[in-house]
Amino acid sequence: MEPIDIEVVSDPDLEDPTFIEGLPGVGHVGKLVAEHLVEEFDGTLVRRVYTTQFPPQVTVDDEGVTELTHAEFHHVDAEGVDLLVLTGDHQAASNEGHYTLTDAFLDVAEEFGCERAFALGGVPTGELIEDDEYDVLGAVSDRDAREGLEEAGVEFREDEPAGGIVGVSGLVLGLGGRRGLNAACLMGETSGYLVDPKSAQAVLEVLQNALGFEVDFADLEERAEEMEEVVGKIQEMQGGGGMPSEDELRYIG
Repeated sequence: MEPIDIEVVSDPDLEDPTFIEGLPGVGHVGKLVAEHLVEEFDGTLVRRVYTTQFPPQVTVDDEGVTELTHAEFHHVDAEGVDLLVLTGDHQAASNEGHYTLTDAFLDVAEEFGCERAFALGGVPTGELIEDDEYDVLGAVSDRDAREGLEEAGVEFREDEPAGGIVGVSGLVLGLGGRRGLNAACLMGETSGYLVDPKSAQAVLEVLQNALGFEVDFADLEERAEEMEEVVGKIQEMQGGGGMPSEDELRYIG
């Protein structure tokens, strides 16, 4: 197997598509958004990306059939807005792999004619968000890319996120910007301890405002209620002493 192997599944004609990256990260925020878009708009699989940078494993479906782990690109028609949505279960295992794999992802985006990109993720606060006030922070590859994002609900804060943006999301801006791609990163505030559907909904609300489509949030809201029940039970187990430590929550997700 080659270090990166891209399987062509279908080749739809897209009109002015926007590249959306939603791989796993803090709170699985970007992954939740990407998967929600694919499910709600019945996305069409167009590419599978296999790489030796992913863990050496296969997934097993309900019938016991296996498939080598990979990332996927889907074409999503969001009420006439063409999206090229990338999602999967893993990021690269090495620094070099992040660069090589992101370049391959950007090659696919260019192949479909994407001139704009949104990398989606979460930014950890270290504590539960009060009163469901989930802010969405932004970063852009070029100052001109900020146009319209603040109106869509994105906050740009000095020196945040602290430490920059790592992984594919950061490189979509860094490498994409070097290619002339109009790229932005949308990061929902999240505790950073567990999967966060509420943060994902906040990011998705901003994304739909920025791109001009509407999507049903019912599934995300249901997942958020389930996660609240989990947190409530954990707090009861802890004697009502608030959120457990990061190590105690590490298994959630």
